[in-house]
Amino acid sequence: QVQLVESGGGLVQAGGSLRLSCAVSGRTFSIYPIYPMGWFRQAPGKEREFVGAISWNGGSTSYADSVKGRFTISRDNANNTVYLQMNGLKPEDTARYYCAARRSPIPISTTGNDVDYWGKGTLVTVSS
Repeated sequence: QVQLVESGGGLVQAGGSLRLSCAVSGRTFSIYPIYPMGWFRQAPGKEREFVGAISWNGGSTSYADSVKGRFTISRDNANNTVYLQMNGLKPEDTARYYCAARRSPIPISTTGNDVDYWGKGTLVTVSS
């Protein structure tokens, strides 16, 4: 099994920044040991929402329109970690943020229906 552990959430004022990390560990029998990764979020009372995704080698990224230009996904495969740099945070960014991985070379879709592994999430609260 593969474990994803998020960290870096917290309380920040509007306009501030946070960097979330997702540490990947565990054994896998997949022939694709380095996974496409993604970030999703879910605010209280709302459905899960796609934030962004990154290809297995970091060469390709995609973002939701709501975060484009403010959030950046990156990865360090040598250390099995994926990052989400969040700048210009807004109160509407308040949510629990989840790391996701797909056991395939194909990037994670915006629906999240193709995700094989989920983290437990880290809470981000943006005050106005």
